Amino acid sequence: MPLRVLILYIKKQEHFSDRPDTIDPLMNKFREQHIFSIFHSYESSTLPLDVFLRNYFREHKSIGSKDRRYIAETVYGIMRWRGLLDYLAKKPTSWETRYACYTHITPQEYAHKEEIPVHIRASFPKKFFQLIQESYGESKALTLCQISNTPAPTTIRANLLKTTRDALIDTWKNLYYVTPTLHASCGITFQRKINFFDTPEFKEGFFEVQDEGSQLVADLVKALPKQQVLDYCAGSGGKTLAFAPKMQNKGVIYLHDIRSHALEEAKKRLRRAGIQNAQLLYPDDKNKAKLKGKMDWVLVDVPCSGTGTLRRNPDMKWKFDVARLEPLLQEQRMIFEEALEFLAPGGRIVYVTCSILPQENEQQIRFFEKKFQLTAEAPPFISLPSIGGMDGFFAAVLKTS
Repeated sequence: MPLRVLILYIKKQEHFSDRPDTIDPLMNKFREQHIFSIFHSYESSTLPLDVFLRNYFREHKSIGSKDRRYIAETVYGIMRWRGLLDYLAKKPTSWETRYACYTHITPQEYAHKEEIPVHIRASFPKKFFQLIQESYGESKALTLCQISNTPAPTTIRANLLKTTRDALIDTWKNLYYVTPTLHASCGITFQRKINFFDTPEFKEGFFEVQDEGSQLVADLVKALPKQQVLDYCAGSGGKTLAFAPKMQNKGVIYLHDIRSHALEEAKKRLRRAGIQNAQLLYPDDKNKAKLKGKMDWVLVDVPCSGTGTLRRNPDMKWKFDVARLEPLLQEQRMIFEEALEFLAPGGRIVYVTCSILPQENEQQIRFFEKKFQLTAEAPPFISLPSIGGMDGFFAAVLKTS
């Protein structure tokens, strides 16, 4: 998408009617107090911004839904545009001056002001922007960063063990503005945000929240009934939940992660979804060694830079240390080698990142092919963040030569 078209699109999404100068002064003061409290408390927190905000709202139940939405959107907007705001805001810079600047400018109008350094127009740390620029060139890097400064769409995946996409759309057609995803066969996009977790359909396990790109990645695991599958970096089980219906609750899916709390969350989600053929595999499980060489499919969703999902985690770009990239690449190789030991002869291993950096993607695949005598079964799946579309993902299916 050309940058000028992108800017016009973004402008249409801005809710200028809800600026501080258009609402009741008392309401405005109430919101501002919470916004500043969030930022000042967040500075000493190690939690991701989305988790921190969720906890904050749970602790402040007096904040109504409209105020909560405004506060969250403003906090995310300031975090996304922090680099540009620091350049434009009154000095000395503070969260208060950033807020004052953010509520009186349109950040996208500065995209073509060449007197401002390009990384500031992109609102990215300089070294981080340069890293993206090395792979995509300045123009495309600026567009990708601009897209990363927009809200991500809200997408869910129908659970085929319990329902269908068409059935959910039919249920919701008179309640919400929903559309089927363009590429993922089970995906539905909500054009307006709602509280999913209070819906009866969520409580009954009819769907899970999942980006369309993530759904397409999970679909690369073509597991059949009675096969054995290992989700090696399973987290809370998002991708397992997506490919499990293919197995019709036959065979075994093992979910492994070094974070026990994530696996406990996965247990709840699996139960709600009606997946009965999954087993949790903790790091110290004595049975792990017995599973080596037995898996028909191994999914390795490795830790990565997260450069494809910065719309959802804008705070991460300010924490990203370019010097950490090389150790991260070595960690990815180590994890892949560990996971590969579980693959049976003739099996398939799927390498996944939510990164747009070639160092973590294509270059890693070439390394794996050479070191482990593997062959890519098909061209890799690659998605870049797009306006109203999916996040950035990379995935490749490898098999023994």
